[in-house]
Amino acid sequence: MVKFYSKEYTYDYAFPAVSLAYFLRYPNPYSRHVASTDTISRHFDPETQRLTTVRLHLKRSRLPPAVVKLLPKSVMADRAGSDGSTQSFILEKSVVDAKQGWMECESRNLDWENVLSVFERHSYRRAVAAAAPEMAEGLNGATAVTTPATPTAAAGGGGGVAGMETPEQTHVAVSVTLKSRIGEQLRKKRQRWGEQASASSVMGGGEESASAALGGWGKQPQHPQQQQQQQQQQGWFSSWGSGAVRSAIESISLQRTEKSQPKAQKGMSVVLSRLRSGGIQEVLEGMRRDREVEI
Repeated sequence: MVKFYSKEYTYDYAFPAVSLAYFLRYPNPYSRHVASTDTISRHFDPETQRLTTVRLHLKRSRLPPAVVKLLPKSVMADRAGSDGSTQSFILEKSVVDAKQGWMECESRNLDWENVLSVFERHSYRRAVAAAAPEMAEGLNGATAVTTPATPTAAAGGGGGVAGMETPEQTHVAVSVTLKSRIGEQLRKKRQRWGEQASASSVMGGGEESASAALGGWGKQPQHPQQQQQQQQQQGWFSSWGSGAVRSAIESISLQRTEKSQPKAQKGMSVVLSRLRSGGIQEVLEGMRRDREVEI
């Protein structure tokens, strides 16, 4: 069963500032687990006035003890430390339309997909100002009602970051989809076992069937103990393929998402505050301080 998480909130900053902070958000005091960020590609379309960026993040984390107990050793081998410490690559794609005032961002994990697939989407929209309904009526033919411009708006937002001093807001909608695929992998294995067993029965019974099951290692029938071990192995995979285990992994991951998303929001707020107080220089200095702190 797929798990979903969604939340909406608003930043008291203009869209240009929020979109800039998004690309400068790592590292911050709430995301020191992000080891590195690399830009893979960036393209600006002069016709649509949209900027498309693809980035790759390397994140460190620790698997919850409850998840470690659920996963078989074959999955954990060479992929996690004894304490459950792991690292994974996150692929992020973003499209920014500065003219219309929106940004769409999508990210997904490139590792551990057989255990849990995480698809995250962020939508940023320039919030409608309080005078927008009256302005809209004016565009539809009625008498337009204007409001006095603030000094900062008339001056183009002041001398700081563009849009930082305006009373605008940016609306954010977040959605996360969590799906465990470990059951699908095990179902495929059981299906292959069933096909092999059917092929063996078609080839013949007795010694020929036993020989085929053993991969051609002689023509001796299987020992009763070997048959018992095979049945136990199949039973183990059968129990792991149940929906209860997948649901448990998804539920535990949903709990972590519910805790991590508010931290991500706070991290963006820190970056926005740094932009307001000292511009890009203050953000870069904050990044340096955050990198010096041990994870």
